[in-house]
Amino acid sequence: MLPQPIAFDGPAPEPQRYSPAPERIVSGNPAQTAWNYYSSADGRFHTGIWECEVGKWRVVFSESEFCQLLAGVIVVTGDDGTVRTFRQGDAFVSPAGFTGWWDVTEAARKYYAIYE
Repeated sequence: MLPQPIAFDGPAPEPQRYSPAPERIVSGNPAQTAWNYYSSADGRFHTGIWECEVGKWRVVFSESEFCQLLAGVIVVTGDDGTVRTFRQGDAFVSPAGFTGWWDVTEAARKYYAIYE
């Protein structure tokens, strides 16, 4: 069978629920849910929809991730002190090697595409 486009408006895949490691959580309860719609055969590329409750945690990216916010507010602070605020409709990339904090100040929902 030939590969086919993957639409995100069809039946959702089984949700994956998780939270950051407790030692990385700074505040709140950043409980997360992801619906992974596609993973490449080599396991290096993944895409889907992600949601997160309000909370702040330490991030260390080994992967590169493209995000487009569908709802909510995320404040991203780099270890260098750079602060960026992203809101519904905004798109951004967290490159591999980025370290800092993600602070979800309003429950968030986004499209993601990750390359490891």
